[in-house]
Amino acid sequence: MDATVTHDNHDDREKSGTGKGYAIGIERIHRMLPHRYPMLMIDRIAEMVLDHSAIGIKNVTMNESYFQGHFPGHPVVPGVMIIESMAQTASMLVLETLGEASNGKVVYFMFIENAKFRRPVTPGDQMRIHVIKQRRRGAAWKFNAVATVDGVVAAEATYAAMIIDPTELRSRKN
Repeated sequence: MDATVTHDNHDDREKSGTGKGYAIGIERIHRMLPHRYPMLMIDRIAEMVLDHSAIGIKNVTMNESYFQGHFPGHPVVPGVMIIESMAQTASMLVLETLGEASNGKVVYFMFIENAKFRRPVTPGDQMRIHVIKQRRRGAAWKFNAVATVDGVVAAEATYAAMIIDPTELRSRKN
C-alpha cells in the first residue's frame, strides 16, 4: 500500500447516491495513487465517508496479468491481490481524509492480520471492497476490510498502515 500523493484543486468527487458520502472516479485515483497497471487494483470508489469508511470497486477481467500463471485453465485472483485492493481502498480513505496535509506523503503497510479467503474471485466478478477505519493514532491507521462478490464474502482482513514523508524513510535507513 505505497502511495505518494499530491492534492490538486480539482474537485471531481461525485455524490454517491446513498446520501452518506461521495464517489471517486478513476481519474482522481490516478492522481492520488502511484499504482498503474498491473498493480492498480481499484477502478473507482463507490462511496467515501471521510475519516470513517470507503467502498472500492474492482472489475475483474480475463485480461488481468496474473491470470497467465494463476492458474492456467482455472483463473483465480491471487489472495495477495485482493489484500492489495483493500490496501488501495484504505489509502484513498487516508489521503482523502487528510486532504492537503497528505501532499508528498507515502502510505505503507505496517501489518496484516486475520486474513481469510472465503471464495475464489474469478474473471467477470466485481469485487466490492468495504473498508472501515478502526482507529487512528498519529500517522498510523488501522482498518477492517471485507471484499464481497455478489453480496458473498470473498475475503476479509485487519491491517494497519502509516503515512509518512519519504524523506523520513531515508533517514530511518541510515
